[in-house]
Amino acid sequence: MNCLFFVSLLSLTSTAIALDFNRDVRPVLAQQCFSCHGMDDHGRKGKLRLDLQEAAYGSGKSGEVAIKPGLPDASEVVQRIFSSDEDELMPPPHTKKVMSEREKAVIRQWIAEGAKYEAHWAYQPPKASIDPTADMDRFIREKLDEAGIEPAPEADAYTLVRRLYLDLIGLPPTPEQADAFVQKRAQQSGAAESAYEALVDELLKSPQYGERWARRWLDLARYADTNGFEKDRPRPIWPYRDWVVKALNQDMPFDQFSIKQLAGDMLPNATPEDRIATGFHRNTMLNEEGGIDPNEYRFYAMVDRVGVTGTTWMGLTMNCAQCHTHKYDPILHTDYYSLMALLNNADEPTYAIPTPEIEAAQKAHLAKIAQMEAALPSQFPGGQVALEKRLSEWVVQTSKQCAEWQVVRPDSMKTTMPHLELQADGFILGSGDISKSDVYDLHLQAPIQGVTAIKLEVASHPSLPNDGPGLTYYEGPIGGFFLSEIQAFQNKQPMKIASAEATNDTEEDKISDAAPANPRPAKAKKTNRADAALDGEMSSGWQVLGGYGQEHSAVFRFETPVDLRQGLDLKMLFEKHFACALGHFRLSVTTHPMPKATGLPYAVENALAKGDLSQRAAIQRSFLLAAPEMKSAVAPLWLARRQMPRGQPTLVMRERSGSPSRQTHLYHRGEYLQPKQVVPPAVPAFLPGLRPGEPANRLSLARWFFRPENPLTARVTVNRQWQAFFGRGLVKSLEDFGYQSEAPSHPELLDWLAVQFVKDGWSLKRLHKRIVMSATYKQASRRSQQAEAKDPENVLLSHAPRFRLDAEIIRDSALQAAGVLSLKQGGPGVYPPQPASVTTEGTYGKVEWKTSQGEDRYRRSLYTFTKRTAPFAMSTTFDAPTGEACLARRDVSNSPLQALTLLNDQMFMEAAQAMARKVMAEAKGDQDRLRLAFRRCLTRPPAEDERAMLSGFLAKQRTQSVEGEALWTAVCRALLNLDETITHP
Repeated sequence: MNCLFFVSLLSLTSTAIALDFNRDVRPVLAQQCFSCHGMDDHGRKGKLRLDLQEAAYGSGKSGEVAIKPGLPDASEVVQRIFSSDEDELMPPPHTKKVMSEREKAVIRQWIAEGAKYEAHWAYQPPKASIDPTADMDRFIREKLDEAGIEPAPEADAYTLVRRLYLDLIGLPPTPEQADAFVQKRAQQSGAAESAYEALVDELLKSPQYGERWARRWLDLARYADTNGFEKDRPRPIWPYRDWVVKALNQDMPFDQFSIKQLAGDMLPNATPEDRIATGFHRNTMLNEEGGIDPNEYRFYAMVDRVGVTGTTWMGLTMNCAQCHTHKYDPILHTDYYSLMALLNNADEPTYAIPTPEIEAAQKAHLAKIAQMEAALPSQFPGGQVALEKRLSEWVVQTSKQCAEWQVVRPDSMKTTMPHLELQADGFILGSGDISKSDVYDLHLQAPIQGVTAIKLEVASHPSLPNDGPGLTYYEGPIGGFFLSEIQAFQNKQPMKIASAEATNDTEEDKISDAAPANPRPAKAKKTNRADAALDGEMSSGWQVLGGYGQEHSAVFRFETPVDLRQGLDLKMLFEKHFACALGHFRLSVTTHPMPKATGLPYAVENALAKGDLSQRAAIQRSFLLAAPEMKSAVAPLWLARRQMPRGQPTLVMRERSGSPSRQTHLYHRGEYLQPKQVVPPAVPAFLPGLRPGEPANRLSLARWFFRPENPLTARVTVNRQWQAFFGRGLVKSLEDFGYQSEAPSHPELLDWLAVQFVKDGWSLKRLHKRIVMSATYKQASRRSQQAEAKDPENVLLSHAPRFRLDAEIIRDSALQAAGVLSLKQGGPGVYPPQPASVTTEGTYGKVEWKTSQGEDRYRRSLYTFTKRTAPFAMSTTFDAPTGEACLARRDVSNSPLQALTLLNDQMFMEAAQAMARKVMAEAKGDQDRLRLAFRRCLTRPPAEDERAMLSGFLAKQRTQSVEGEALWTAVCRALLNLDETITHP
């Protein structure tokens, strides 16, 4: 706790001033008592609960009354906390918790005053000020007056302009920009405020505003460009990052900004931008290690999402309730999983972003394919006469091999996990979760006797990963499947499948991890044969790799004909070292004595089998595609079919539709292998619930955060913004507004800001302007002796705080000072200079760090490629997050490595060299060059003593024969390493 708390506490306990329960008492109870006598009924000791008034006034297991209002000496709680007997003392010595004398005095005084309980301040709606003229400065000044501290005077113009630039756009001003502001401010009496406001408005409109504030949001979103965990492969997620920048620049209202990220796909008439926004919760890490259960790590991803949602919009440590009811806050174990249930009914596809350009390209590509198909007859060797002759011969020959097939629709379908849905054309579409061992049980019944074979057609579908035909979405071939075994039963008796063949039997099996059932010559390549699905080995089978337009079929022939009138149970097993279930398929049967996998379309084969030549165009097309004479002519067509233009991929959420909602269980002790009862989707019970009749889903949750009855979202959001400007939140723990958080330093101001934020339409830009226009923000950073003594941590804001800049701002400022910073926006991550070994040595998922060239080398740090297991070295040195977890507040460290980085890192060396060249070109003479270099780093002109020190440094370098660009590079290196260069002014 801070010094102010102790000072006020001593004052309260030594006078008749009443205690405030939320400020003075609840923090003591939460810290010392609630873990054993709080919300968790499983961990509660002595059947005593102290978080509720009615329970605390009663007796515990011992029969003694815990709290007797007005009678501290008769209250068991007081007797226990003051006891000298270790067997009676509370908290017990074995808990390692020791109550201070001050804390004991607080509890005693509180009971003497009547032991009145109050609802936690954060769980009550923010209160509007009764003073219609209230503003930020009034609330700040009142606290300073109470403490007897005078506020600091307004900072000088150069400090203000530097502060505004760094805070609003994350870049320092150039000397020219700073001078323009100072001159405009000094032009005439009364112009200072208007010049200041004009600059604020200009910076709020700057494209760089969105980049600066996007970086802070991406800390919460745990944004990174790789999947994390062992393999840590790159992922396509940068369109989400660019969406955040764009939304912030447009000043998208924070409620819409949030709702789109939580459930943009569920909005009416959702746009591609709305879908891209849902990448927020796709930033979870993805484990692609071969030995893992994908559904277990999907559960861990959901755990991450619940925690991130709690931190970002509620300021609550939700993850504490994963294993048990929260020890300190009123969050039940069931509340945790009910909140998970609201988020849990979504699939996680890779979305190809449609744009007008892409749609036009696809239309043109389809037209090109149609033209190529139409041109095939004219390319037949020998012309039309030869074509007609060969076509007639082919029809006669092929008709003998064709069988007439009849589509059979299963009358029941059961699976271990995926959801199967019968389509109008007889195809079956799979969706939902899959595992490394999935089983499809299909029951077929039809008035057909003498069935000799069953055909399994597989085809691509736009809803599947990489268009299918399989459901594989990680580690294996995306969109592929692997049929390990297929079995048939009638009346529970096996119906032997004697043989099988597929249209792709000649393809090499590139992903098999086991030897075939029947030994083959050692040097022979193992082919991808359908009969491998009959050998009883799960490691071998039939597969089709994913991709647009993939269509194949396999024919499975019965040993004896089957009477489908009696029904047939078909079992398909999909098992591999990755999840590999089938996603889009159709079943048909035939009575032909020896059917084959012809590869012909269903309608064409049936027409040839029946001698029906009415579909001549389709028959001719099939001939031309299969004729040996057309192999070279057809090759470009096959290639074109596989190369349909696709939009930029990005990771999104997509609510499951048409399938049962995914059930969410309560997991005992948070263990994936211990699911218990199903829990309904709901918000935490201690907060206002969803509205009657409202569907319990992600979209309703997203909207619930912004309902007037929700007490948390507005407070949590404005508190984070406040911390960005002042280095400390009005509530110090940005991520925790619960019982264990410190009380707000200025509770009325926090509520006033929250209320105004909502009144302003949840506008972040208006909130930011409100803050920077205040006198509190404009103060100088030099603190008085009075403030030093009474408020050493500057909680009351008697002066502007000084704190180290974020890693990204430090790097971007150096590039700006050097004159090389590129303001190019958007696109994939770039690779600034750093040792190449950072992303290769000691990491399994190696990413070759190919340093970007041209302007990409000097892009803003927001666009630096982030590998979770080996982040950009400079950023890590200056405490930037890795993207592995949600971060509401960065820690700030000070280490020698930081100084070494600023002096010696290749990137900063290049910045110093570029700045040296610029200084030498733009200024003549030592003093002018020193002044310019100083101003490029610090904005303000140097003082005389600073100028003298720099001149001395320059002279010393020359005594060591350092001249020219090397000399001025040394000067620039030193300036880039100054504390003031990397500190908020």
